[in-house]
Amino acid sequence: MTALVTGRNLARLRRKPIPPPLRLVGGLALLIVIGTLLLLLPISSTRPLTFMEALFTAASALSVTGLSVITPVQDLSLVGQILLMLLIQIGGVGFMVVAVIIFRLLGRRISFTDRIALSDSLGLLSPAAIVTLTRRVLITVVTIEAIGAMLLYIHWRTDPRLSEGQAFFYALFHAVSAFCNAGFDLFTGTPGFENGIPRDSITLFIMGMLILTGGLGIPVIADLISYANERKLSLHTRITLLVVSFLVGIGTFGLWLSEGFDADGTLHGQPLDRQLIVTTFQSISARTAGFSGMDSFESLTPASQLLLIALMFIGCAPASMGGGITTGTFAVLSISLWSYARGLPTAQFAGRSLATGMVRRAAAVLTISLFVVLLASWLIVATHDATLDQVVFEVVSAFATCGLTLGFTSELNTFGQLIIIAVMFWGRLGALTIITAIARQSATPQQITYPEEQILIG
Repeated sequence: MTALVTGRNLARLRRKPIPPPLRLVGGLALLIVIGTLLLLLPISSTRPLTFMEALFTAASALSVTGLSVITPVQDLSLVGQILLMLLIQIGGVGFMVVAVIIFRLLGRRISFTDRIALSDSLGLLSPAAIVTLTRRVLITVVTIEAIGAMLLYIHWRTDPRLSEGQAFFYALFHAVSAFCNAGFDLFTGTPGFENGIPRDSITLFIMGMLILTGGLGIPVIADLISYANERKLSLHTRITLLVVSFLVGIGTFGLWLSEGFDADGTLHGQPLDRQLIVTTFQSISARTAGFSGMDSFESLTPASQLLLIALMFIGCAPASMGGGITTGTFAVLSISLWSYARGLPTAQFAGRSLATGMVRRAAAVLTISLFVVLLASWLIVATHDATLDQVVFEVVSAFATCGLTLGFTSELNTFGQLIIIAVMFWGRLGALTIITAIARQSATPQQITYPEEQILIG
């Protein structure tokens, strides 16, 4: 009987499902390995890529970052560029979304554990009706990207520097890259585009709208679409729109002061409307898209660099294509601080009280994120001949899955590239997902309550 019980226990342990956080970590790691191997194929490149080049590119694409140690249009073949676009798409919508769609096409039932993993992947609070939501997510993403690609193609097809085929593929690639907040571009290295993507007002407007939409998050987009029928917005949507508007406005004004109004700025002397268009685009792009709207980005003033670091660190909304600590964390911490200053017993906003667990979760995200950024920056400073501002900018850009750089990416050695890969990986999945997967928190409730004790703070 003992042997039988032991055998049953072993069988039960073998059938125990993998926890959702561990599935997310393992799934992204597996995709990076597969992407690396595909990029190493001779058909994917115009020259043999090294293992580190392929690994860095795959990790950057799947984490929708955009930092690159290669020039995609020169080093990748058309097949490789299409593969890069697919990796960006998978990384943007979430590999769990792709997995669910494949399972449904194969007629497989989606298990409850898969639904939990999918809700975690999308940053949702509940797995209810998750498969239906997944279909809507995919349809919405494809529709928005198709509209963006069509608008870019109509605009770029008249550019004499691009052939008809180039205009079509470049429009499709950059619509995907912009909406997924990836930051990869094919213009850098293309003859006639020495400064990267076109920076005319129409291009910046279309790509800026794609970036902004992708950074709002799936729940917000769904809420806005259903607003015509329901005539109401959730508290999450209202807070997200408020914080995003505030950050874009602050970023635009700050960049205009330091780059347009300041005599040493890169935009000084240009017309005011042009300055505002470029600074608005850069403010939007800095929150994890990674496209540069300025010709001399590496010559930004220190004030602009510090402002961009702050914008990148905050990042986009939860369940969006971007990274950073997210606007949700920023909002919860700001509301909590303001409520504490007013002497309120709980964090309150718009007639609602935020759950204590939510405030603790936001504080944990901030604490872990600061630790990761500081540790990674220290490791790179200690092993590279670089200035602190270059390193911190690069690390925060990787953490926020942004892709903006001051030209330091190409100077990273193998150790530095591995550090940046780890930070991009961390930034895409989120601090709590990885910590939970590592710690494997026990679901057993604590049976003992300890007496309280005070310590000095502040």
